[in-house]
Order: sequence, then structure tokens, then C-alpha cells
Amino acid sequence: MRQWWPSNLRSRLTFWYVGVLAVLLVVYATLVFAFQYVVLSKQIVHDEIQDVETVEGLLFFDSTGTLQLRQDYYSRPQSHLLIDRMMEVRDPSGIVLYRSPTLKGMSLGGPTRPGEGDADFGERLTRLDDGTHVLLISHIHGMDNRQLLIRLGYSLAPLRARMLQFLLVLLIAIPLALLMAAIAGQAIARRALRPIERMATRAEGITAKNLRDRLEILNPEDELGHLASVFNHLLNRLEQSFEQLQRFTADVAHELRTPIAALRTIGEVALEDDRGERSCKEALSSILEETSRLSETIDALLLLARAEATQGAREPKAWPLKSVVDEVLALLEVLSEEKSLNVFQEGGALGEGSIRADRGLLRTAIMNVLHNAIKFSPEGGVVRVSYSRSETDPQILQLLVQDEGAGIAKGEHDRVFERFFTSSARETAIYSGTGLGLSVAKLIIERLGGSIRFDVQATSGARCLIELPVIGREQ
Repeated sequence: MRQWWPSNLRSRLTFWYVGVLAVLLVVYATLVFAFQYVVLSKQIVHDEIQDVETVEGLLFFDSTGTLQLRQDYYSRPQSHLLIDRMMEVRDPSGIVLYRSPTLKGMSLGGPTRPGEGDADFGERLTRLDDGTHVLLISHIHGMDNRQLLIRLGYSLAPLRARMLQFLLVLLIAIPLALLMAAIAGQAIARRALRPIERMATRAEGITAKNLRDRLEILNPEDELGHLASVFNHLLNRLEQSFEQLQRFTADVAHELRTPIAALRTIGEVALEDDRGERSCKEALSSILEETSRLSETIDALLLLARAEATQGAREPKAWPLKSVVDEVLALLEVLSEEKSLNVFQEGGALGEGSIRADRGLLRTAIMNVLHNAIKFSPEGGVVRVSYSRSETDPQILQLLVQDEGAGIAKGEHDRVFERFFTSSARETAIYSGTGLGLSVAKLIIERLGGSIRFDVQATSGARCLIELPVIGREQ
């Protein structure tokens, strides 16, 4: 940042305010100056036309045939209105018949121009031999059966002197106006930013210990009120994240403490037992079982962390949903064959809709749902996978997974998505795992802008409905 640039917002606002005002004042002063100059110039031309009409009645030829201008129409010299007039009269051949003393023998406008003064007064700007700029008009006047060209003009020196004075006034007034505007702008900016300073002071006092505190909103309709509302929403999300983190940490500690304690107990018992090789094998088997459970829990936790980290990542690729489901079913084929399950897919053409997602995470979410459906299904049962479009929004692709298992106990259709939740129902207790699979699936699906839920109206087995937004030609 350049050294001269103001460091605080109040000074920058004042700088921009004064800068914009300076530009406006300069433009305004320029327009006023130009307008004033044009108006005064037109007024001079208007006065000259009236003066020509007056002069036409004062010209006469004396006894010698010399053109003269009567000077006896005024009573006192100080009342003479035409004393600054510069006038020259020529005949059609260009010979000067009369030249006012104010010209001091100099020509006014040079040689006669073709058609000069015929149609109008032909105002123009000329320069005398002494450098004086004159605004003159020309007019043809008939007198004693002769055509005379009358040229009449006034020096622009008085006009330019007045315009110079006007310019000097502007050059003095504009900086003074900008200085007063800067002082006023600084005061206005300080007052306008005072609520932000109070908000900043209040925000500095909010820590992890008092996340329940919020910024005061004086007027929710203005920009500062909107800013405070957005900040309060941010604090709400932070508070929720902190609470979730605390609950998650407590759940993780509880879930990891149990298998670790079991491993320690099994090891201690095995060391104290002297029954020999058979006892060691049983202990090792138990240790492997607890280790497998611990590994499953850790893997699920890592998946949760990965799913949460995908939000805000770079744009993923798009995949046909059916291809992901086919891949998952191929991986679970051995498990379904062990239980002699029949897996049917319906509406496969609709399943070709593309979903923009991390393929690995999407596969994991669908894997957890289909694995549960197969795991809780009875021997020789049927698992149905169907695709359809939402009736309310055709851009939503629905994936329905239905099994013939014991189903979900009443009141647990939402709780099954909670982390580390396992059902207490006897029919499903033997199949319960870490309680993280469906929570991982829910997090991934919601990160993709979709939703997942179990149908509470299902009377046989469990019916899981996944909704995902499609892209590409489907849009």
C-alpha cells in the first residue's frame, strides 16, 4: 500500500468524499465559467446590434461629401453611451469612409469579405494591429442611394478581465469549500462509523467462554443492522459448532475408552491365566475382535472428518448415480450371496442422472445405506433399489432402498442418523456397529445439497429415501 494512502476507514471515506466533491466542483465551475462567458459574449453582440441601429440614424454626409457621425444627441460627455465603440464604414469598393477615433487609425476587420453584412450581422472575432481582440458585427446600410458597410465592435479586454476575476474567485472559493467539506466529512464519517466501533468493541469481548453473547441490533433495516445480524448468525453457527465439537469429543472419548479398556482387561487376564496356549489364543481372538471394532470406529471418524472438509473444496466431477450404485452392489455381492439375498434395481434409465460429488464420498454414503439394508435383511430376503424423479422438483433424483428386515423401532427414524447411536431393539442389536455409518451418510448427502430419511410409514422392513440434485442435460 502506498505510504500516502490513509490507513483508517474514516480518513479514506473523507478522502473519497472530498475527491468526488472536488471533481464535481471543478466540473460545475467549468460549466458556469463557460456559460457565463457565452452569455456575456451574446450580450455584447446584442448591444452591438442595437448600437448599429442607433448609428445608422446618426450618420450623414456633410457639404463636402464626407461621411460624418452626429455627436450632438447627448447633453453631457459623461452620459455618452457609445464612447467605447469602435466603428468603421466602407463603400462597396472597400474604401474607408469613416473610422472612429477609438481605432487610432487601425483597420477594423481587414479587407471587405464577399457578402459581408448582407444576410445578417455576421458577428466574428478579430484582432487589431495593437493586439486588441475585438468582437465585431457587420451590416449593410443604404444611405443617399449608396450602400454602406458598417462595421462595429467592442474590445473583449473588459470581458476577459471580469472573467479572470471570476476565475480567481473560483480558485479561492473551491479550496475553501473543500477544506470545510473535509472537516464536515471527517465529523460525519466519525459519527457514521461510531456504531461499527461499538460493534467491534463488543465483538472483541466475545470468546469461547461467552459465545452466547450477541451484538446489539438497533435498526435491523439498515446496513449496520444487517451487518450485526450476519455477525450474530456467524456466532450462532460457531456456538453450534463448539457444542457439536464438545459432544463429538465426549462421544469419541466414550467410544474409544470402551474397546481400549477391553483390550487392557483381556491382556491382563491373559497374563495372569496359566492355562497355556488355548487361553492365549482366546485372548488374542478377543483382542483382534476389539481391535477390529476400534479400527472400524477410527475409520468412521476419519470419514466424518473428510466429509466435513469437503465443504468449500474445489468443484468435483459429475457422476451418473447408477454407476456408483452398481459399483457398491458389486463390492457387497459376496455379503449378499452369503445371505442368499436377491437385489433388484428399478427405473435404471432415471438413475443415469449425473450428480456432482466426490465419487469416493458418494460411494461411501451409498455403501453405508446398502450395507445396512443387506446386513439387517433375513436369509433369502429381497433388497429393492429404485430410481425416480421428485414430483415437486424434476431436478431432484430420488434413490429408494428398501429391505425386508425387522425395520426401525418407533421413535428412532431420526435418531439413527445421530453419531454413535445404536438401537436398543433386540431384533437389531446383534447387527449394531459403531453407530457412525448413517451419520456419515447423512453428512455426505447434505454436503451435496440433498437429503436422506427413513419412511416412518413403512410397515415391513426399512425404506430409506435419498434425494440428490442432478446437473447437465437434466437441468
